[in-house]
Amino acid sequence: QVQLVESGGGLVQPGGSLRLSCAASGSIFSINLIGWYRQAPEKQRELVATLTSGGWINYADSVKGRFTISGDNAKNTVYLQMNSLKPEDTAVYYCSADIQTGRLTPTFSYWGQGTQVTVSS
Repeated sequence: QVQLVESGGGLVQPGGSLRLSCAASGSIFSINLIGWYRQAPEKQRELVATLTSGGWINYADSVKGRFTISGDNAKNTVYLQMNSLKPEDTAVYYCSADIQTGRLTPTFSYWGQGTQVTVSS
């Protein structure tokens, strides 16, 4: 089985910083893509940032210059460093990864449980 465990969410003031972590564990042969998504109340889930196995990174326009995604291959962990946070960043943040569980198996998408980020004074 594959599990994605997220941590690092919480309450922060506008302009503050927060770092989210997502650790993948279980039967993992390879991770092809991993990233962060968020969903605010009464809004659709949206892409925040993604990282491919080849090292390519994509950010949503709303977070460019403020958020940084990075990974630690040895730990199967991805991070999201969030700086200059704004109230509109308030949402539940989810980690998602496209993972192969075996050499001859196809790729499936897995999701974490989500972690709440609240930006408020």
